[in-house]
Amino acid sequence: MIKLVTLNNPRVAQAFIDYMAKQQIDIQIMSEGDGQFSLWLSDDSQYSAVVDELNLFITHPDDPKYQAASWEIGHDQSPPFKYQSPSLISMIKDRAGPVTLIIMVACIAIYLLQILGFGRAIFSLLHFPAYTSQQWQLWRWVSHALLHFSVMHIAFNLLWWWDLGGSIEKKLGSVTVAKIFVVSAVISGAGQYWVDGANFGGLSGVVYALLGYIWVISVRAPHLGVSLPKSIVIFMLIWLVLGYVQPFMAIANTAHLAGLLAGGLLGLSDAWRHQAK
Repeated sequence: MIKLVTLNNPRVAQAFIDYMAKQQIDIQIMSEGDGQFSLWLSDDSQYSAVVDELNLFITHPDDPKYQAASWEIGHDQSPPFKYQSPSLISMIKDRAGPVTLIIMVACIAIYLLQILGFGRAIFSLLHFPAYTSQQWQLWRWVSHALLHFSVMHIAFNLLWWWDLGGSIEKKLGSVTVAKIFVVSAVISGAGQYWVDGANFGGLSGVVYALLGYIWVISVRAPHLGVSLPKSIVIFMLIWLVLGYVQPFMAIANTAHLAGLLAGGLLGLSDAWRHQAK
């Protein structure tokens, strides 16, 4: 399923559903709470056949053809407006592309193996290269980003990865978010290793790279449609500073800073490339 639009009038939305049903296209309406209702296309392959009509409907929802479709289908003969709540999986997939989802699944699988008693073996296999003999084990330069050490650690990182990485992947493609992941994992990991050694892990350096990338892109190439509320940028920067001054938690501060800088530089590069086209 693919989410089409969110509306605040279910009766108007039902008219569009009925009209598309006449075209043999199934659209479901789901309540999102707070008086909002989303339309979901059951068959993703029909998206191109729906999107133009959806734009017309949004512009002219009172077009008689939509009301006529409802009359012809005869909803008065069956209980109207049975809404479903979107599943968690559908909501996650709606925001994220394949790369975003693959990284999320990998992080969760690795974390489950750790808590099932394989923590030492997993860390030994995936941590940043700590010895000369490990430097050519190339997976280690990025696999450390898949390691997490608590429920709060993985939940915080995956939430931001899904939100920021998913936004980039949906707007700019899977190659872009994969590039940011690999480059920022290498740079943030190298920075953290240089300061504190190889005893670290997590997606937070990559998350800060995503933040830096979106921040720069939103300023230098706003036409790409990738942006963040200023409140989130401020919150993340405050959290970065607090990581350096608080004495209670072991936080990979250098990885955060290096990731932010790496993401910003990638954002500058991509903004320049899009402007040059």
